[in-house]
Amino acid sequence: EKEFPERTIDVGIAEQHAVTLSAGLATQGMRVFCNIYSSFMQRAYDMVVHDVAIQKLPVIFCLDRAGLVGDDGPTHHGVYDIAYMRCIPHMVVSAPMNEAELRNLMYTAQLDETKSPFVIRYPRGTGVMPEWRTPMQAIDIGKGRKIKDGEEIAILTFGHPGNFAVEAMKTLQSEGLNPAHYDMRFAKPLDEEMLHEIAQNYPKMITVEDGTVVGGFGSAVLEFLNEHHYHNEVTILGIPDRI
Repeated sequence: EKEFPERTIDVGIAEQHAVTLSAGLATQGMRVFCNIYSSFMQRAYDMVVHDVAIQKLPVIFCLDRAGLVGDDGPTHHGVYDIAYMRCIPHMVVSAPMNEAELRNLMYTAQLDETKSPFVIRYPRGTGVMPEWRTPMQAIDIGKGRKIKDGEEIAILTFGHPGNFAVEAMKTLQSEGLNPAHYDMRFAKPLDEEMLHEIAQNYPKMITVEDGTVVGGFGSAVLEFLNEHHYHNEVTILGIPDRI
């Protein structure tokens, strides 16, 4: 570390080794960014659980190719990681809506006060911010952000699909609809304070994610509403339960 402070270790196509190596480095006090495609992190799932989560090591998992990946095809669609990561104790599961949010999440994940393993998922493709070199700022883990107020309906987005919601709002307003929009940022831990606010003010809710609708972000919101005895009408938008 002293001799090669900028060192990057490429382990090749050895995802299990990458995760265990990251865990080992983390036991020695290093902050490791373990960068693997979402679909290939599936191969190292046992190591994520046993070598990182059980020991509560602050390894940062950067999951590239999260969501649909176009011509890369069905072996590369990263649609399961929200579900398979958020069921692991201690795991933080986050997704930025743009480059500034990605920088802030990466900065937050490597801070000394961040004690948990940390997932940051982001999509394949072009960015949304031409001027992306924004100052890095710490984010409160488990805190979302309100993009806009609205009436009757709240749209809750997780990650990149928040940009689709912003575009959709323009059409909706011309049709006389004025939904609120919340960028939740974290599927785990959920922003419970924000969810209470949403549940109490918006009878209809739509969740949007680029992952499977089974066990993902929308499911997390439903679990929260059930636990707190809310009866809002919820529609979950995401990747359907098929290959």
